[in-house]
Amino acid sequence: MRRLSRRSLLAATTTAAAVSATPPATATAAAATPAPEGTRRLRTGFERLAANGYSLLEGERVGIVTNPTGVTRDARHIVDVTHADDRVNLVAVFGPEHGFRGTAQAGGSEGRYDDPATGLPVYDTYLKSGQPLADIFTASGVDTVVFDIQDAGARFYTYIWTLYDCMDAARIAGKRFVVLDRPNPVTGRGAYGPVLHKEFATFVGREPISQAHGMTVAELARLFNGEFLAEPVPLDTVLMSGWRRSDFYDASGLPWVPPSPNMPTPDTALVYSGTCLFEGTNLSEGRGTTRPFELLGAEGIDRRWAAEAGQLGLPGVHFREAYFAPTFSKFQGRTVGGVQLHVHDRVAYDPVRTGIALLVTAKQVWSGFAWRPDNWIDKLTGSTLVRTMIDAGATADEVVAGWQDELAAFRRVRKEYLLYR
Repeated sequence: MRRLSRRSLLAATTTAAAVSATPPATATAAAATPAPEGTRRLRTGFERLAANGYSLLEGERVGIVTNPTGVTRDARHIVDVTHADDRVNLVAVFGPEHGFRGTAQAGGSEGRYDDPATGLPVYDTYLKSGQPLADIFTASGVDTVVFDIQDAGARFYTYIWTLYDCMDAARIAGKRFVVLDRPNPVTGRGAYGPVLHKEFATFVGREPISQAHGMTVAELARLFNGEFLAEPVPLDTVLMSGWRRSDFYDASGLPWVPPSPNMPTPDTALVYSGTCLFEGTNLSEGRGTTRPFELLGAEGIDRRWAAEAGQLGLPGVHFREAYFAPTFSKFQGRTVGGVQLHVHDRVAYDPVRTGIALLVTAKQVWSGFAWRPDNWIDKLTGSTLVRTMIDAGATADEVVAGWQDELAAFRRVRKEYLLYR
């Protein structure tokens, strides 16, 4: 990884204390220290921006990269709020995968249109990067691009790469970039899983970070600026107050808005960084059910799968033999068998190790197990390691051991960009 000292990050600042009168270039992350237990109340980056009268955006033509998750504590959308406020000159909205208003399924977007609620032009960023995306920012007439989207905590969840692509395009277009922070819903306690190898870079992983990164979007923005962008973009990050790294989403007091159609609850996010790996197989990952990524299965799989998984003694999770009929995606309209995950101790639970163990046992009990022909599993895991080791008969523990050196190296880099305790 390329190393830039923090002093070399041109205009890459962290605006912490509710965007106070302190100039952004001299503000620090210290104000993000949580309040004493019993008095904590999480305030998002947007809440703190608004509480200070949007002074960080004064005199700027603003565009917001967001989706349905960009809401206030009382569930109003920040685009609607800022559009109605004379203190913000909001001139454009930029939508990611699934779209600004969230009407598109996985692998889709809403295209270019004018938002019926506000009349604002909405531009499509999905699968756009580099100069083409920079041209969109230029055509929109914005001076500052603001990012506010709820992440799910996994490398292959595409919104963090929308963040990356938009930062890079803003750099190319000569725009300023502001990130409004939100919680990592599955905590920021640690980084887990394999680290992406650069030759496997796609929109489900642009740069070498771990499969479960344990960072907030503001921390990731600083990491991207310091380690991966060709040159840093002028960056301000508006931090949360009252958030601790050990907090799960239910500690936030914020409404959960599904970040994508198949992320209906915080429980989904808890398992997603492990069981999403089943997208790379011929088994259903539960899309088309009410419990995506918690239900896994296929036609004809041996009913011993749940029992075999249960014998592994994986911490924090039980496995139930389950049957379901997806309404779309794999096995649409057909009844399949498999397992349902029940996380009973989310602190002890390791989603990535659990996902690997389920892949190993599925292959052991079902002769029909197969990887997707395009080796999508390599793009999800970031290298050939997981696929080739499982095919060679490795145990889950052996597979997990195979990425530990690379994970340790990433953790050392990650530590430099953490902003909360």
